[in-house]
Amino acid sequence: MLIDTHCHLYLDDFKEDISALLERAQKEGVQRFYLPAISSNETNALLQLEEDYPGKCIAMMGLHPCYVKEDHQQQLQHVEQWLQKRKFAAIGEIGLDFYWDKTFIPQQYEAFQTQINWALKYQLPVVIHTRNAMPETIDVLTTNKGKGLKGILHCFSGSYKDARAIIDLGLYLGIGGVITYKNAGLAETIRDIPLEHLVLETDAPYLSPVPFRGKRNESSYLKYIVAKLAEIKNVTIEEIADITTKNAEKIFGG
Repeated sequence: MLIDTHCHLYLDDFKEDISALLERAQKEGVQRFYLPAISSNETNALLQLEEDYPGKCIAMMGLHPCYVKEDHQQQLQHVEQWLQKRKFAAIGEIGLDFYWDKTFIPQQYEAFQTQINWALKYQLPVVIHTRNAMPETIDVLTTNKGKGLKGILHCFSGSYKDARAIIDLGLYLGIGGVITYKNAGLAETIRDIPLEHLVLETDAPYLSPVPFRGKRNESSYLKYIVAKLAEIKNVTIEEIADITTKNAEKIFGG
């Protein structure tokens, strides 16, 4: 059994073939699909997919750092209202992204900390996005150390030092298609990180593993990430599946 801890299957990219896609994934052993939120624009589609596939597609709630704009207060209000209404698997994806746009950096910090506070209040894990902001993200997490925060640093692609810092803060590393990219350096970094700190993800429709790099990603491709990890760690694919699934269940509940 495998768990895709991070996939955006509610996006329009999957509108035409979502049931076939889920069937393909299940044939490859993927039994659960955790859906991170992006902004209020996608909430209806996100919750509809969860309703259509109960127990398989499982929603998170949060505001992605790339969607922290002029209306971030209204967006955060939207997140808070949903958190008050019902239970979610996690608060995510949240974090810092200084790659696309640096206009709203102070607001990104504010949104990140606000959502961490909610995670602590509602005793939910966080799923964190960071791009061109790894030291800053680790700094924010360090200021919250000792409060019981748990979760995943999604799409990890940092250094060994970054990996250790994140693990020491009580978080898991989300490993996706980047592990299969020759020049990414992630395979070397992960070689010395115990499997007990890793979970699997696709980030579908983004970051497809080799041999599908550049094409739409989907959850059935998790097997290529598993195969690469098994090769790096010199263990069986069954061991990778078993340990990473147990890790995901520790975070989200069995």
